[in-house]
Amino acid sequence: MFDPATWTVTYVVYEKSGSACAIIDSVLDYDPKSGRTSHQSADKVIEFVKTNHLKVEWILETHAHADHLSAASYLKQHL
Repeated sequence: MFDPATWTVTYVVYEKSGSACAIIDSVLDYDPKSGRTSHQSADKVIEFVKTNHLKVEWILETHAHADHLSAASYLKQHL
């Protein structure tokens, strides 16, 4: 799933519906004008995982730094 605001791709790696999966480089949306975060990108990942009956085994970050905020904590709470 591509996030155009940060140019970050979030991957959900899995074998088939109902299998274990890994979520890689989840995005926490950030609006620099307001200074607020939101979860629109992460909610799309959650919807995909639930629709495909996936079991999240891993949430991995390969690119976390000041201008790429991670939604890992949010995903852990909701999956």
